[in-house]
Amino acid sequence: MKSIRPSPFLLKNIAFTVLLVVAAVALYQLAARIPAQWDMTQANLNSLEPSSISALNLLHGEVKITVYATEQDAKQGDLRRLIRKFISIYQGYKSDITLTFVDPLKEPDAMRKAAIQNNGEMVVEFGGHSAHLTSLNEQTLSSALLGLAHSKDELLMYLDGHGERKLDGMANHDLGDLGRKLQQNGYRIGSLDLTLAQDVPSNASLLVLTHPQTHLLQGEVAKILRHIDNGGNLLWLIDAEPLRGLEPVAEKLGLMLSPGIIIDPASQDMNAPANWALSAGYPPHPVTFNFNLITVFPFARALGSEENSVWERHTLVETAPRGWVSSNEFKPSDKLHMDKNHDIPGPFNLAVALQRNVNNKEQRIIIVGGASFLANAYSGNGGNLDLGINMVNWLSNEEALITIQPRAIRDGTIALSTRALSIISISLVIVIPLLLFIAGGIQWWRRRN
Repeated sequence: MKSIRPSPFLLKNIAFTVLLVVAAVALYQLAARIPAQWDMTQANLNSLEPSSISALNLLHGEVKITVYATEQDAKQGDLRRLIRKFISIYQGYKSDITLTFVDPLKEPDAMRKAAIQNNGEMVVEFGGHSAHLTSLNEQTLSSALLGLAHSKDELLMYLDGHGERKLDGMANHDLGDLGRKLQQNGYRIGSLDLTLAQDVPSNASLLVLTHPQTHLLQGEVAKILRHIDNGGNLLWLIDAEPLRGLEPVAEKLGLMLSPGIIIDPASQDMNAPANWALSAGYPPHPVTFNFNLITVFPFARALGSEENSVWERHTLVETAPRGWVSSNEFKPSDKLHMDKNHDIPGPFNLAVALQRNVNNKEQRIIIVGGASFLANAYSGNGGNLDLGINMVNWLSNEEALITIQPRAIRDGTIALSTRALSIISISLVIVIPLLLFIAGGIQWWRRRN
């Protein structure tokens, strides 16, 4: 009886199959132990910025995200699918992020309890603290996660009682938008009346001074000076008005103030009033690290300084290289013209940071030439609010809370001329089908012969 010997071809197939299975198992084990992914989209839409990843690394524990959204939205369609897809990017970096959906129509009591106003709002919870988001993008979510990771319950006090701008105010000149954003990041906001308070509270991480509308008493100014002498941190927003009793504070900080406001021709080039100073370049400093947004300073005043060995001084914002400081009242209808005999030519410092060591502790002070850039009426311009938040975070020794900048999206638009569109259309409709027909005819002729 003859033995049946397997053919070489069969042996090759068996060997190939075994090797393929072994390779697949090895790749599976390698992928399980060393997970890796590559984002091939043009704008990296399926990955996070390094700063967002750093924020996730600070969160040691479960993060709960509750989204109040219906299954279908009239404008955006399947809203839950979009949110689930976006959150899955974060879950790829941190597996213990849980996502829960609540239907506002089916559970109106839960919606009212969470103070939900619109479809798609969400509540992020971590470590006993929560953040309420009304919009969803990488900047807002990562900033909220940073705020939850650093919820130290810092107390910010702002001087009140003289017509100053309020951090919790709703008027156009108030700083309510800034205050609400800071509260989302874990800060507590409180007003301070120095006619009643014995001193600036020692547990206040920061004192905010805005321009008073009435003259401060000498006793109030003495308490502010004592706060500075004791190493307290300070954010001083100075408008182009008389200091009304705060002259000793400016003298202690070595500050020189020129009368008048900054006129910036670059603003008029951007269809903005010339008495709005624009800034797009910032000297290196933790406040402006990786900050590349344009900021707008309406009715700003220039900040000068005298030589002072006590303070380490850094410029934060520069502006108006082609501008000048005008002591005359400016009207939008006025023709731009610098008076060389009276006006001071630019560029100018708009914000400076001061540092020194007091009682083995680093003291930090920021002075800004104009509070209008953070007022409710103007804080939405450019990166104004982001810059203000960065200033407060640095003053409170919370560098990790420096605002995450929005991802720069590349322009993927292709602009074609009418001639190019015509050529493409003729090629698709006539030329390519004709070439295919000719190629088919040649192939048919060869086979026939």
